[in-house]
Amino acid sequence: MENKIIAIDQSTSATKAMLFSENCELMRRVNISHQQYYPKAGWVEHDAEEIYQNVLLAVAQLMEEEQPEENCLYSLALTNQRETVVVWDKNTGKPVYNAIVWQCQRGAAFCRELKDKGYTQMIREKTGLMPDPYFSASGVKWILDNVKGARESAGKGDLLMGTIDSWLIWNLTAGEKHLTDYTNASRTLLFNIQNLDWDEELLELFTIPRTMMPRALPCDSVFGETTMGALFQTPVVIAGVLGDSHGALTGQRCFEKGLGKATYGTGSSVMVNIGEEALAPPEGLVTSIGLSALGKVYYAFEGNIHCTGATISWIEKKLEMIGSPEEIEAWAGSAEDNEGVYWVPAFTGLGAPWWNPEVRAAILGISLGVGKAHILRAALESIAYQVKDLLNVMIRQAGITLKELRADGGPVKNKLLMQFQADQLRVPVNCLDMEEASALGAVIMNGFARKRWNSFQEIPALRGSKYLLLPIADEEKMDSLYRGWLKAVEQLIK
Repeated sequence: MENKIIAIDQSTSATKAMLFSENCELMRRVNISHQQYYPKAGWVEHDAEEIYQNVLLAVAQLMEEEQPEENCLYSLALTNQRETVVVWDKNTGKPVYNAIVWQCQRGAAFCRELKDKGYTQMIREKTGLMPDPYFSASGVKWILDNVKGARESAGKGDLLMGTIDSWLIWNLTAGEKHLTDYTNASRTLLFNIQNLDWDEELLELFTIPRTMMPRALPCDSVFGETTMGALFQTPVVIAGVLGDSHGALTGQRCFEKGLGKATYGTGSSVMVNIGEEALAPPEGLVTSIGLSALGKVYYAFEGNIHCTGATISWIEKKLEMIGSPEEIEAWAGSAEDNEGVYWVPAFTGLGAPWWNPEVRAAILGISLGVGKAHILRAALESIAYQVKDLLNVMIRQAGITLKELRADGGPVKNKLLMQFQADQLRVPVNCLDMEEASALGAVIMNGFARKRWNSFQEIPALRGSKYLLLPIADEEKMDSLYRGWLKAVEQLIK
């Protein structure tokens, strides 16, 4: 009997349904976008019911070429946009308001109030996070405070809340299961990552009744059964759930302390497995539950860089110096070095670990000997420098040695960039041979939940690597280049 895994990747802009073989091979995928709502400046919402319907539609389209339940067993794995939160009536199944998206700033005033009252340290110790509207709690509070009748209904025990995974699981199981996983829970500002439970003090601080909360489980749990809106006559098991960044960490098989992943995109998400102890994060970064499986919980430091791939896109579309992102590699490679040029891409300020929103992008060190190739090389190098900035802070705080950086995302196709990243970090950079790292992570957790694999050691053999790049450049030269980068950043900060 053949086993296949349907993986749902419910992201900020779209829902992807993918079909994987038991050996983690991606067979095909379907992508369906959903509407973005901006009712006020700084507010971002999604229609939670549209998202659920898109999940059903995507899976139905995915299965059109299949013959369900004929010589094949299916199961469902789930990864999702984190922090985006839904509040719904458990009796009617209807949301009381649109989903409040992680990008939404409506909770900013309350989060500032918490900081002003001195709650930051307590929140940080319990959750690994900082008071910020990016996380789910202030969105739930806003709904209870501002939607007519919501707080009264919540007080009666009629309302439920959850991140997108919870909302989908509840609907897929016809209201039988109100669940989440540890990784999604750890991004709400309400979950104590030390004792792995909802924190009474935090729930009281955000005035959220405990009756609203889902039960939190390890990522490799069975979360129920579903017919996918009657698509399957026999219910399929929902097994393996985790947030998308954690999915990428898992998809990259970062199961050991000291293994890190960088997802290169418009910006870049960097996470490092710091082991089974929830260490205090460096200033400006956060500690989350990285993944939980096989009876273990691994924590991770995480930081996000504002502009990496966005820099290349800006060069292409605004400056028109290249015709496509792929062209930058040849141009940058035609220059032996950066000729002393540094590009600091602070288009929206400097993110982690600098956290200076006032700085703006600049190109420094231009002389008469500088040409187009040097400027493009400097732009490419800036991506590697920013990742190194973050990783330096993380490994210093955790007291660990970075063993290997595992990379995914579109820019990993650029071998010049990946080689320079390896040379700067002085560790191997291992590039995943597929872009769907988050979905792959959910599939791996699905395999653990179904007892397909029983140890972490069984998984790396399944991992496909596009290429592994070892550091080859002169270490002293790389150090000198990095000192030039730090000097350029310091010039702008001053």
